[in-house]
Amino acid sequence: MNLKPRQIELLKALAANGATSPVTRQDLVDACEASGAYACPPSWITQNSSRKAGRGLYDCPELAAYATGEVAATPAPAPVQGAVESAGPLSTPAPAVANMTMGMTGGERATLVPPRFSGYVAWGHFSDVEKIVRSGQFYPIFITGLSGNGKTLMVEQICAKLKRECYRVNITRQTDEDDLLGGFRLINGETVWCDGPVVSAMKNGGVLLLDEIDLGSANMMCLQPVLEGKGVFLKKIGQWITPASGFTVFATANTKGKGSDDGRFVGTGIMNEAMLDRFPVTMEQPYPTKSTEKKILTKAGCDDADFATHLTAWSEIIRKSFYEGAVDEIVSTRRLVDIVNAWKIFGDKTKAIAMCLARFDDDTKEAFQNLYSKVDADAEMTTENVASGVTTSDETECPF
Repeated sequence: MNLKPRQIELLKALAANGATSPVTRQDLVDACEASGAYACPPSWITQNSSRKAGRGLYDCPELAAYATGEVAATPAPAPVQGAVESAGPLSTPAPAVANMTMGMTGGERATLVPPRFSGYVAWGHFSDVEKIVRSGQFYPIFITGLSGNGKTLMVEQICAKLKRECYRVNITRQTDEDDLLGGFRLINGETVWCDGPVVSAMKNGGVLLLDEIDLGSANMMCLQPVLEGKGVFLKKIGQWITPASGFTVFATANTKGKGSDDGRFVGTGIMNEAMLDRFPVTMEQPYPTKSTEKKILTKAGCDDADFATHLTAWSEIIRKSFYEGAVDEIVSTRRLVDIVNAWKIFGDKTKAIAMCLARFDDDTKEAFQNLYSKVDADAEMTTENVASGVTTSDETECPF
């Protein structure tokens, strides 16, 4: 029995862990982590219908063959861009195209589990979203809230914590069915079918993250059957895709799918009510409380407790004024972290804040500058410096 080297490495790890056929999905997860041969359970086992021995159980006759020394490694073929391992026999005949792919290559797949962010602070809906992902159930969630409050980062960090693949797709007005479900591509002179991120997430039981979904067009309606958890028919190749266990969908947006009347989120549109109705739950994400935001800034590297306190108090007042209609702009948590990062680079708090305020109009900059001066009595800010982002320490003579 001839197998690829990394297949043998997987079998070796399975045997070392005492696994026997049929193997469980957890056996495969542990073996993948121990061997490093695969980033997640390989499709040649989990996606082959002839191997299914029960829920989460897969026949692996190669394991017994490995134990008796009846397997041998074969040289790996030269990689072809866009090609992947077969997910098993197709249920319907494939069209006459070369090198039909069934997902992503191992190298690409290895990047789909987001890295852990050591400075992350779990808050808000984190525990609820974690329970959904951990349950392995299909349960689409629509997460809405103003920009820069950690909607996307929350989903990514939950996937990182649980070592789940996260297929993030940034939606734009141009996003269409080919971008989402897949299409034919010309690779090395040959026509190849390439799965889109939605299909790849379904096949591999991953978490699909549709970022800024309210920027999409009517083309997004191709996801209707996906959002029902029923699978999707790829009409271009005549294949029905059934989602694997663990697949679910999260969508993030700055609106609730009804457009942006105040013009703050240009490009967002009114989403189809039928699509919105397929999300059983909508989570509204606010900005964090002042105490939580201070923890975020501290973990972001703000080792000056007074500075963190002043920044959070400043942003809280601005947000309250924004909600009351007194000001038209807001300072997000992301922008506060940007201020801290600028302070760490330039070593100047005034300059860091000035760089933050530079994106606003002159009246807003002056109002926010005056407000920070009241919050932090030691702040030495001038309208000129805030407008330009240049501080006195920058005014040095040219040596030429």
